[in-house]
Amino acid sequence: MRREIEDISPRMHAQTLRHLEKDGVVSRHVYPTVPPRVEYSMTPLGRSFFSPLQHLIKWADEHHDQVRQARDAYVAPESHEAL
Repeated sequence: MRREIEDISPRMHAQTLRHLEKDGVVSRHVYPTVPPRVEYSMTPLGRSFFSPLQHLIKWADEHHDQVRQARDAYVAPESHEAL
């Protein structure tokens, strides 16, 4: 995961993996080596997320230009300070 996501700090990487393990999405195996080596793998629950994720990726690909145009056209509302 860390190789695929640039600019992720080691702390955030470890925290994310812990959350995914806690949720049952990944499993963790520690190898008794020096230094210890840890390997994560997808659980059946984690693999079941691939199909819905593919639909989301397809939607994002199909609507990327529209989202970019909406962002470019967006004008933030003016804030009103309390009197």
